[in-house]
Amino acid sequence: MLELTGFSPLNAYRAARGLPNFLRTLKDYSSAEAPQGFKITKASFFPILTDFRDKAGNVDCHYFHQDLWAARKIHAARPARHLDIGSRVDGFVAHVLTFMPITLIDVRPLPSFVDGLTFIQEDATRLTSLADGSVESLSSLHAVEHFGLGRYGDPVDPYACFHVMKAMARVLKPSGRLYFSVPIGRERLEFNAQRVFSPQTILDGFAALKLVSFAAVNDRGDFDAVSPPDAHADADYACGLFELTK
Repeated sequence: MLELTGFSPLNAYRAARGLPNFLRTLKDYSSAEAPQGFKITKASFFPILTDFRDKAGNVDCHYFHQDLWAARKIHAARPARHLDIGSRVDGFVAHVLTFMPITLIDVRPLPSFVDGLTFIQEDATRLTSLADGSVESLSSLHAVEHFGLGRYGDPVDPYACFHVMKAMARVLKPSGRLYFSVPIGRERLEFNAQRVFSPQTILDGFAALKLVSFAAVNDRGDFDAVSPPDAHADADYACGLFELTK
C-alpha cells in the first residue's frame, strides 16, 4: 500500500545502499581541480544513488524486444502507410519514424510536434473514423491491456479490449498485417493497471484473422520466437507478440 502513495521501500533501500558511493565520489570530486563552470557549489547537488550498480543497458524487458520485433517486420514489409494505436512514442514509434512516416491514435494528448508523425487524439476502442478494410499496416503494442480501465482518462468499459480487437480486425485490409502485443500468462485483471491475457483469449479475439507468426518475451526476459502461444499460458507476466493477417 505504501507504493500507492509514491513511496517504494525497495527504492528507498537501494538508495540507502548507494549513499556511501555518492559521498565518496562527492569527496573525490570536491578535492579535484574542476573547470570554472563545473565546480561543486550549494546548488550543485542532484544525487542519483542507484545507477552505479546498473548494467550498461536493460534488454530484459517487454518494450525493448517488442519494439524491435515490430519495427523490423514493418521495415521488411515496406507498407505505403502505417497506423499505430497507443504504442510508446519514445520506443516503437521512434523506431518506425527512422524509415517511414506513421499515424498514431491515442486517447491521451501529445503536445509535442514530431516530424513524420501524424497524431489523432481519440478513443480508439471502436475505430469509428476508419472504414472497413482500409488499413494496410497496423500495430498496437502493450496498449490494449489498459483499454476501458480508466487509467488514462478513457471511459470505463470491461469489454473495451475486445471491442478494439474486433475493430482492428475490421479495418485491416485483406493481406494486410497487424502487429499486436499484450501481457500474457495466467489470465487476470490487475485494476486499474492492466489485464494479463491467456494467449488463447487473444487468438479468439482475432478469430477473423490468421496468425502469421508468434513470439514472446518470457518470464526471464528472454525473447522466444520458437515456442507456440500455449507454451506461455501459465506464465506469470510474459509478453505475447502476434503477427496477424486477413
